[in-house]
This record gives sequence, C-alpha cells and structure tokens, in this order.
Amino acid sequence: MLPLRSVLALLLVILSGCVAPRSQRLPVATPRPPLILISVDGLRADYLDRGVTPRIAALAAGGVRATAMRPSFPSLTFPNHYTLVTGKRPDGNGIVNNTMQDPAIPGVTFTLSNRAAVADRRWWDQAEPVWVTAEKAGMPTATMFWPGSEAAIGGVRPSTWLAFDGEMPNQKRVAQVLAWIDAPTRPGFMTLYFDSVDHAGHEFGPDALETTAAVAEVDARIGELVAGLAVRGVAANIVLVSDHGMAAVSADRSIILQDLLPADTYRVVAAGAVAGIEPTAGKSAGLAAALGKAHPHMRCWRKAAIPAALHYGRNARVPAFVCLADPGWMIWGMPARAGGGVGGMHGYDPAAPEMAASFVAAGPDIRSGITIGAFDNVDVYPLLMTLIGVDRRPSDGNPATLRKVLRTGPR
Repeated sequence: MLPLRSVLALLLVILSGCVAPRSQRLPVATPRPPLILISVDGLRADYLDRGVTPRIAALAAGGVRATAMRPSFPSLTFPNHYTLVTGKRPDGNGIVNNTMQDPAIPGVTFTLSNRAAVADRRWWDQAEPVWVTAEKAGMPTATMFWPGSEAAIGGVRPSTWLAFDGEMPNQKRVAQVLAWIDAPTRPGFMTLYFDSVDHAGHEFGPDALETTAAVAEVDARIGELVAGLAVRGVAANIVLVSDHGMAAVSADRSIILQDLLPADTYRVVAAGAVAGIEPTAGKSAGLAAALGKAHPHMRCWRKAAIPAALHYGRNARVPAFVCLADPGWMIWGMPARAGGGVGGMHGYDPAAPEMAASFVAAGPDIRSGITIGAFDNVDVYPLLMTLIGVDRRPSDGNPATLRKVLRTGPR
C-alpha cells in the first residue's frame, strides 16, 4: 500500500491534469458584498416623483438619491451605458452614437440592430469596462444585456453574459440575477437591464399614462430583487442608474435636411435629436454655409468647433459635422422618416432638464438617507470600482464626487 503522502501526491498530479484553461476556469469568489448595477433605460429623474415607485423610494430612503444625474453627450443609450462602466465620455470611449461609422472599419455601420457589429470588439476596445478590469483581477462577473458585454473587449469577456433578448420578461431578468446570486461561485459584479420604460417613453411620450405604468412595473421588479436578496440573507450593494431622460416630440416639430441642404453636398450618418453629417468630396465649404443658416431650432458645428461643454469632437468616429436639435425637435434626412409614431426622444444637450437621468444607491457600504445634488455620469465609474475593491483605470470621472456616499470605507 502506498504511503499517505504518496497517495496525496498522485491525486494532485491527476487533478492538475483536469484543471480548465484560464478562459474556462471559475475565478475565486470575492469576500466583498456583491455589487449589482441596475440600468432602467430612459428613467428620467423626475419619474421617481410620480408616486409609483415605492420600492425604489425605499432603496433611496435607506441609501442615497441624486436630484439628477447628467448624461454625457450625446444623451443616447449605447454611448451613456458605456460611459457609466468606463468613466470615459463617448468621445473617449469610442461609442460616439447609437449609429456610427469608423474609417478603420470600412463598409460597416454600427447600429443597435447590427448584431455582428455589437459583438465586434473593435468598436469597444477604446475603453475598458468594469467587468473586464474585474475579470483581470480574478473577480467573476455576470452581465445582462449591458451594451458592450457581448464583445470580448481587450480579449476578455464576463464569466457569464447574455446576448440581448428584448423579449425576455422583466420578471425573468430579475430571476436570472438571483440565480447568479445562488451560484456556487457568486459573481462580485453583476448588471441588470430594463428597457421597457424607454420603449414606453419613445412610443407614448414621457408624460403618458403608459410610461408611468412602465415605471411602476419596473419598480415592482426592483422590489422582487430586493426581497430575493433578503430571503437569501445577501447584503448586496445596489447602484440604480439610467442612461438619459426623455423629451416629448411630435411630427410637426421635424427638421428635414433634404429640404434645407443642397442634395449633392452631404450624406447623413445618424439622425434624431442629434445628427451626424459627412460632406461630399469637395463640398465641405458649401455644406458648412448651408448648415449655418439651416433652421432656427437646430445648431450645427464642424466637429472641431463643437462647444467644449459637450466634450465631443476629437474621436475619428464623430462625423465632420454635428447638428443638435432643440429639445422636442427632431432632425430627419427626408420626410419619409418624419412620420408619426414617436412620442418621445433623447439625445439632446445633457444640460436640458428633460435629459436628467436617475441615480439611487443602497447597501452595506452606502450611507443611509441622504440626497445629493446633480453630477455628471462619468463619476459613477470610480464609485463602482471602489465598491468592488478593484483598482480603476484612468477615466474622466472624479472619485471625490461620490466618495461622500460611502460609509467609512467599503469592506
């Protein structure tokens, strides 16, 4: 019979041959409270004052609420979701619009519906999100539908991630996060995403009963998450954010570029509240002159002359000309795009009150019962990194802004 020491040595050799490669290996669990980052797309800050969000109000009462959070320009979904998790404004993180082109990726237009582009790391590699930095540090992460999480950014994916499925009910999304909480190796960082409030705001407008009902439904799901954590005895840090607000729009407040600009001078890259326009070869001067007097409810700039307050225009993906509509107005390339069926829109100047986003945080490492003033959404990233205990990457965020929401220090 082999001595015990020899048996143990042989067992170690056998087991060592069964260890999965690093890309498949389960990282070690973190002893810190897990962090759940929740995005309620399109949750305008004042939606929380409509009296239909008692569960979110309870979170805020036991934690922190901001009067408003300013999105980054342009106040669109993909750019701001990536800003929240990288701390870099869209001009620095590379996601400069929901619709964009890149001279280095010819022949491709990035759009929310272009699944191949959304999963292509080249669009995302200009910044490093929370989950990539955490995974590099050995912390397992799990993401639900967060923009960017379907790509292997810098060659790294979350330990668990889901491809976007807009048909997945909100209740099932909460159940999935609770399943991650129950996993043998619990992720230290998780994301949860709801898009129903944004959809209602676009279809019916921000003031519609349908939009308020969508807010109430998401609030109920937040309640289910909190109750599920309580039943499990899990004290998680929760940061609830939105990417932007919503402004009421109507078909009669449409700016039609086809009616204002010489047809042979331009092509439209992106339209909506903010438009990106490229000049035809040799027509830049004529296009600039036409845009300068195009419409009283639209301001246009060459990318190098975009106002400094917007922090926008240095990235190669920003078109040569950028036009911004007044809140409530829309820029369309042609009349066929300017039909009805749209009641709300975002993308406007982040300083517009209608664009104000929500911020609520609660948990064992968050102070209780305080309200803070408005701040820029780039400042969320340093808070997230502090809460998970991983060194942050360089960013545009100011760590001091939200340091005051922490208790004496994260565990």
